[in-house]
Amino acid sequence: MSDVFIIAEAGVNHNGDINLAKKLIDVASEAGADAVKFQSFKAEKLVTKTAKKADYQNETTDSSENQYAMIKKLELDYGKHQELIDYCKSKNIMFLSSPFDLESIDLLNNLGIGLFKVPSGEITNLPYLRKIGKLNKKVVISTGMANLGEIEDAIDVLRACGTNDISILHCNTEYPTPMEDVNLTAMNSIKDAFKVEVGYSDHTLGIEIPMAAVALGAKVIEKHFTLDKTMEGPDHRASLEPNELKDMVTSIRNIEQALGNGVKKPSKSEQKNKEIARKSIVAGADIKKGEQFTHENLDIKRPGEGISPMSWDVVIGKEAKRDFAKDELIEL
Repeated sequence: MSDVFIIAEAGVNHNGDINLAKKLIDVASEAGADAVKFQSFKAEKLVTKTAKKADYQNETTDSSENQYAMIKKLELDYGKHQELIDYCKSKNIMFLSSPFDLESIDLLNNLGIGLFKVPSGEITNLPYLRKIGKLNKKVVISTGMANLGEIEDAIDVLRACGTNDISILHCNTEYPTPMEDVNLTAMNSIKDAFKVEVGYSDHTLGIEIPMAAVALGAKVIEKHFTLDKTMEGPDHRASLEPNELKDMVTSIRNIEQALGNGVKKPSKSEQKNKEIARKSIVAGADIKKGEQFTHENLDIKRPGEGISPMSWDVVIGKEAKRDFAKDELIEL
């Protein structure tokens, strides 16, 4: 099993269309992601009828509609959830969804979901956290907009309810996130503060920041993706297209291998290069039997098949036991 758990975030990029949702599952599976994640909510339970949209949502959707009208079109009912779960099983990829209200927690639990992803906006929702905590499932929390104190409070609530298998994702909720606001090293500040598994939920453009997060120790990566960035909808523009998602997964798997075990020693592949790249003590001139080895008649050159130059002081002053031609490897 891979060290890094990669969540391909479909979110609401299905635009309310079950067939688009299935195509997103196809893309995530083909890219090699571990899970594909959607969003579960009842618009009536999530937002008031007068709530405004975020700036980025106004830029990517009809600015005349409010947040309620926007998300109402993106709901997935129980039947669609079950259909997508079954389809994920057929594609050998894990189905996940973030619940945004108490009813949706019940919906996902009744469907047998074993991992609950808490979105950034719910990290200060006490009844919500208690309800998830009592399920005693694996919990992954995004921490966009949160400080360490708020993260600590959320962890304490979950643990008090009996949940201890918790991963925390550093996150910034601006779509797309400016590079100067990523603050990626905060991920390890979270790890140091709470001694939990950490990861990164990314909203930057491109794939370089998730790769950097893995190099810094992220064990979970979450990234939005879409079929086409030009589609209408709130999150498409800040999402990866299919080829980009595949590139990200491939890059992360390569970085996993490259990180290794941390033991500094010659690798299996480079052992053969020692004799080629390193040097040995050689005769710097013709040397007769009985002559002393000196700084003047010795030299250091490739290949590394003879006495290591680290033994230079040991060789100096010794007598030659036989004749040596110039450039010949010295033997004691």
